[in-house]
Amino acid sequence: MQGIDGAADPSAAAIATELIDAEARAATLAPIAARTPGFDLAAAYAVQACITRRRLAAGWRMVGRKIGFTNRGIWPLYGVDAPMWAPLFDRTVLGTESGRSAVSLAGTVQPRIEPEILFCLATPLPAGLTEPAQVLPHIAWYAHSVEIVHSHFPDWKAQLPDFCADNACHARLLVGPARNIAAGGDAQLLSRLRDCRVELMRAGKTLQEGRGGNALGHPLLALAYLADVLAAQMHMPALAAGEIISTGTLTDALPVAPGEIWSTRFSGLDVQDLHIEFLA
Repeated sequence: MQGIDGAADPSAAAIATELIDAEARAATLAPIAARTPGFDLAAAYAVQACITRRRLAAGWRMVGRKIGFTNRGIWPLYGVDAPMWAPLFDRTVLGTESGRSAVSLAGTVQPRIEPEILFCLATPLPAGLTEPAQVLPHIAWYAHSVEIVHSHFPDWKAQLPDFCADNACHARLLVGPARNIAAGGDAQLLSRLRDCRVELMRAGKTLQEGRGGNALGHPLLALAYLADVLAAQMHMPALAAGEIISTGTLTDALPVAPGEIWSTRFSGLDVQDLHIEFLA
């Protein structure tokens, strides 16, 4: 995948170092925006790009993107008013063909679980698409994914630029078996992706329910949003064939801990439900 262009400015580099150190120590730090005048979303993406350059230089491989805060229903809970995105790397993405997996929480801070829908691109995705039917021909396959997010800010209290700079809260991504899309697309799939429902369960008890349309009205519209954002971020690579993109949580994100067993149950969409045992 194409790298991240441009050189980091000194302030972005310093904040990137602070966040990398917090991740290495699994520690929290004071929110950046509250102590850095003018720290907005553009500044946050500059920090994120600096972190990405360092990871690529260290041998990490970028395999896709995650989109966060696409569920408008949870915006008031986190004090945000827009989505965000961050790169996905080979070292944080896990696959499962059986639907069952043991996932370590080592190195995470205040981890939470999010059930999502993920796509793999068959072709580059251009900007300017406004309908799910326009996005679908660019998709090779879809799957159910579960993202483990975390926050290096105490009690998850921060502003959108803070969360964005902190790699959009990404910690792990578990990807279920792929479901290929027939050549020429599938009109019924469009409605199933929007109307499907998911239950998020701990020890077999349903704690949250959500639907596909919670991701910006349709998970494919979340992809269109990302393509538009990237078109305005000239130093970031555009969406390319082969990338995976997880489109954001369909429920609220719930805290998880080692020793717990969580699962998901989908209805209305042909995906593999996931069962996860969390390890220390």
